[in-house]
Amino acid sequence: MRRTSFKVLLLAAVATSVSYGSLAQDKKYPEPDPMTAGNTEFWLPQPKKVTPGEYETLIAAPSDAVVLFDGKNLDAWESEKGGPAPWDVKNGVFMVKPNSGGIQTKQSFGDCQVHIEWRQPKDIQGEGQGRGNSGLFLQGRYEVQILDSYNNETYANGQAGSIYKQYPPLVNVMNPPGKWNVYDVIYTAPRFKEDGTLHSPASITVLHNGVVVQNHALLLGPTEFIGLPKYKEHGKAPIMLQDHGNPVNFRNVWIREL
Repeated sequence: MRRTSFKVLLLAAVATSVSYGSLAQDKKYPEPDPMTAGNTEFWLPQPKKVTPGEYETLIAAPSDAVVLFDGKNLDAWESEKGGPAPWDVKNGVFMVKPNSGGIQTKQSFGDCQVHIEWRQPKDIQGEGQGRGNSGLFLQGRYEVQILDSYNNETYANGQAGSIYKQYPPLVNVMNPPGKWNVYDVIYTAPRFKEDGTLHSPASITVLHNGVVVQNHALLLGPTEFIGLPKYKEHGKAPIMLQDHGNPVNFRNVWIREL
């Protein structure tokens, strides 16, 4: 008697499940709203401002560094579109050539320490993300934002020293336009399992003008302009500098493999 009742109940449950499943397949549900850039921006809290020390003299590369720019040429770089790097070199400085495309290193890297010095011209125009915008991309995917954030408010996770759209800087330590800024970045690449899934995320520590603005930040995936980050298996890849249409200056770029 008990077995018969259980069997009847089981058959009834299956029939109900199939019935509900059929209804669910027939019913039309609304699609999610399309993702926009604003969905991943947040403005508050704004990082506290800190006045940095002076960084007007070059910080010499250590003996084991790969020098990516020594003031002479861009031989270590190429266009992200292929071919020679199209940016201009003058008086020991190279600068973004607006609308020519980004540049990337010919050599690929994984774990590394990167030193790069950059500045915005004194007469820079624009506001928000349109003012002195570029970016340092580790493995071509993970961006440390370069921006004129001196008296120039924008979304917190998009200003200078941010891991773009993921982590705002701990403080705003930006020098004024015309003064050099220095990034020292310690980067650990993500690790992937044999099946291509994530084993451990990428991490980035950033010192901006000698002040820690990212402290072992664990990345959620590549830094996306629109949409949420998601890891996809990759190996070593070039360092990339972004052309965002602003004439940002660079000098004294070197890297140490870790």
